[in-house]
Amino acid sequence: MTTARASGAPAPGERWIPGLLGSLALLALATACGSAGEPAGRALYVRYCASCHGVSGVGDGAVAPHLRRPPTDLTALAQRGDGGFDADGVRSTIDGRKIVAEHGSREMPVWGAVFDEQMRGERFSEGLTEAHLTALVGYVGSLQKQ
Repeated sequence: MTTARASGAPAPGERWIPGLLGSLALLALATACGSAGEPAGRALYVRYCASCHGVSGVGDGAVAPHLRRPPTDLTALAQRGDGGFDADGVRSTIDGRKIVAEHGSREMPVWGAVFDEQMRGERFSEGLTEAHLTALVGYVGSLQKQ
């Protein structure tokens, strides 16, 4: 039973509850993603990435012909990286908030900021942005050619 306090602060034994609920929400999302970022990663990819990179990830999305530079073939990232998939590099590119100016301009949206804005005011919004990025990286990893 919860005891209301005049100050509005939680009772001494109740301070851990919001953190526990947030952890459970992130665990549920991670479980839904599975090891290859499915199905949450695929759903996020279709919503945010497929218009440029195409459903299969080869860079043939509906918007691709209208861009200054063709979108990256996401299925060949591991091949170009000497056979290894650079999950940290892909995450940084998707997030987009830490790109160095010397690397040139960026046509791709800064998805980390977009996710933050969409989730503003939601409980555990920072964790949800991280979960989105993790799911997307997992899904892009699953697209790699063997």
